[in-house]
Amino acid sequence: MAAGSTYTPISTTTLTSGQAEVTFTSFSGYTDLVLIINATPVAAGTWGLEMRFNNDTGSNYSATFLSGDAVNDVSDRSSSQTKMFLNYNAAPSATRSVQIVNIMNYANSTTYKTSLVRADSTGSGQGTDAIVNLWRNTNAVTEIDVFLNGTNLATGSTLTLYGIAAA
Repeated sequence: MAAGSTYTPISTTTLTSGQAEVTFTSFSGYTDLVLIINATPVAAGTWGLEMRFNNDTGSNYSATFLSGDAVNDVSDRSSSQTKMFLNYNAAPSATRSVQIVNIMNYANSTTYKTSLVRADSTGSGQGTDAIVNLWRNTNAVTEIDVFLNGTNLATGSTLTLYGIAAA
């Protein structure tokens, strides 16, 4: 018997104008989520793509980074943050970036939530990142907010959320 589809598309947002934030709220019945982002900031500056769960702005997030570009390799750790990080490389210009964000066991109400991020950016700020984020909260994830630090996501940026059902 053939296996069913692994990723079930839940929602896709393609921006028709610059936008500060994209929110996903209607997802349930899956064991894990995958968020794929193909985005560009509207202005040059630090390319700080970030994420929160359940609109939680408290200091409940931690991250571990591995990052590399044409010049530097970096590992870093950050705790007691008010958001998750979806990339580490800073871009000096409006640079396209692609992120694959795996959100495991998001509906569990007894454990902290983890996301694994693989990011790649092009242009003058190009680099590759691997990031592990932790949300220190046992609530089930019911909302995902993706936003930029200091500017908007540009027209044509696309964010797609997929669900993964239990095997």
